[in-house]
Amino acid sequence: MDDLRSSPSPIHPTRRLMLAAAILSAGAVPAFAQAAPAEVVERFHATLIEVMRDARRLGVRGRFDRLRQAMDAAFDLPAMTRIAVGPAWTRMTPEQQAQLTQAFSEWSIATYANRFNGYAGESFTTAGTTPLQSGDQLVRTALNRVNDTPVHLSYLTRRSAGGNWRIVDVYLTGTISELASRRSEFAAILRADDGPERLAADLRRRSAELLQG
Repeated sequence: MDDLRSSPSPIHPTRRLMLAAAILSAGAVPAFAQAAPAEVVERFHATLIEVMRDARRLGVRGRFDRLRQAMDAAFDLPAMTRIAVGPAWTRMTPEQQAQLTQAFSEWSIATYANRFNGYAGESFTTAGTTPLQSGDQLVRTALNRVNDTPVHLSYLTRRSAGGNWRIVDVYLTGTISELASRRSEFAAILRADDGPERLAADLRRRSAELLQG
């Protein structure tokens, strides 16, 4: 009798099936929780509109602080740094790469904080998503302005190392790659012997100027 009392009770077949289903569904949650490319862009746009509505009260530094988390979530800023720097990236030390990533990220956020400095009835709409042969997806959107023509913005999204979709480039008017323009601009600075340090310092200077309002 003591042996019977100390042994575990057998699990009823129905309970066993329920337990297995619970384990399988719990394991599947992360995959389903990942946002689609359009959702990533739309969440960022929603935060951007909120910041624009509250722009005056926040000030440029307040907008920077509000946008930092949203942009870290929506954009793959380290990947964007590598793309903007181009081939020179592979010749840099890890320390130089880290400095440039931080400087580029802060400058990108400061640019949005400075640019979106008020609200006059603007809204964003998503036109659709186009899968590309590379496996990336292009999210087509428009910034609608009252009494003015819309600004067409396309976001190139790519799966990050963690499997989440992140923005890696923005196409102004739908065709002009922002990072291609940056790469051309950065190339001249990177030709110098101290190119990485000089570029990082230049980006920090630009961020400081933008955050002065």
